[in-house]
Amino acid sequence: MPVTLSTRTVSAPGARPGAAADPSAGPEALRHLPTRAELAAVATGPVMADGFGRVHRDLRVSLTDKCSLRCTYCMPEDAGPFTPGDQLLRAGDIERLVRIAVDHGITGVRLTGGEPLLRPDLEDVVARLAAIGLPGGGRLPVAMTTNGISLDRRLPALRAAGLSRVNVSLDTLRPERFRELTRRDRHADVLAGIAAVRASGLRPLKINAVALRGVNDDELADLVAFAVSQDAQMRFIEQMPLDAGHTWRRDHLVSGEEILERLAERFTLAPVPGRGSSPAALYTVDGGPHTVGVIASVSAPFCGDCDRLRLTADGQVRNCLFAREETDLRTLLREGATDGELAAALQLSVAAKRAGHGIDDPGFVQPGRGMNAIGG
Repeated sequence: MPVTLSTRTVSAPGARPGAAADPSAGPEALRHLPTRAELAAVATGPVMADGFGRVHRDLRVSLTDKCSLRCTYCMPEDAGPFTPGDQLLRAGDIERLVRIAVDHGITGVRLTGGEPLLRPDLEDVVARLAAIGLPGGGRLPVAMTTNGISLDRRLPALRAAGLSRVNVSLDTLRPERFRELTRRDRHADVLAGIAAVRASGLRPLKINAVALRGVNDDELADLVAFAVSQDAQMRFIEQMPLDAGHTWRRDHLVSGEEILERLAERFTLAPVPGRGSSPAALYTVDGGPHTVGVIASVSAPFCGDCDRLRLTADGQVRNCLFAREETDLRTLLREGATDGELAAALQLSVAAKRAGHGIDDPGFVQPGRGMNAIGG
């Protein structure tokens, strides 16, 4: 059975005064800060498992909540205020927390944002993490999800630092549509980033697109053809209720089933077996070798196989994208917590993970943090 976290504090950025004690009332999650006594009582082992037997091996690390775009499905034009610099985890903090997580079963890390390329010390962060050894041998693979802006200029240094692979977000092939969708005229910069990854030889290269009704759902097949031309895997993501403006509507959803139906009008698709804990269901395109992925988090949730944890840029660990609770590792770090105590805090968060995200539950409440502040 999952555990219930206790707390020393319930404050969090954006929380309304007097509302923080009710996790459904405020715009932000409850922030839990375990006591030293609680941490001392936690048994930690070589892996982190929740109350449903799911072993956690994938850690998503957000480096900033800032972004160089203002995608309409993610952030309002006047997004902010963003997390102050003194509240962000430092490179050494990130390295320490990831090293502890690896000692307790994490085998892969993905750097996210906001936009991770806005982090000035990104190359240092990558180098620190890529140097971490895995208990079974080898080094920790470090991936990154990015919008691609400035990636062409920074990729050589990032690759030299140890970056393993890259996912680039691109929702449309049309520059004018990109400008309307992102409120920025940076389409050519994203394409340059994709070209740089292709030329670098880093594989697999994945291109992510959120399928949006009435916006880009007429381009799905064109996006697949473009990805194939770049020796990349196209991945379509259902729009989730994670926008900072809280404008998501279920009736606007382009479901995974509908995405596949549209692609089947142009391509021959065949399911790839052995999905495991991957969020994407894969399909070969016209017999392969290229594949397309569909992440149907809303219409066909895969919570039963989820092995992911998320560390926000301000040092909160979240056991689910849609969690209404966070565990405050940053305060523990700054209070002088030992590695064992930080490992116990991670285990407490994992143990409290619910069976599923609950989007279809009558009492579902959208997380207060937008995707830019949670990290993918």
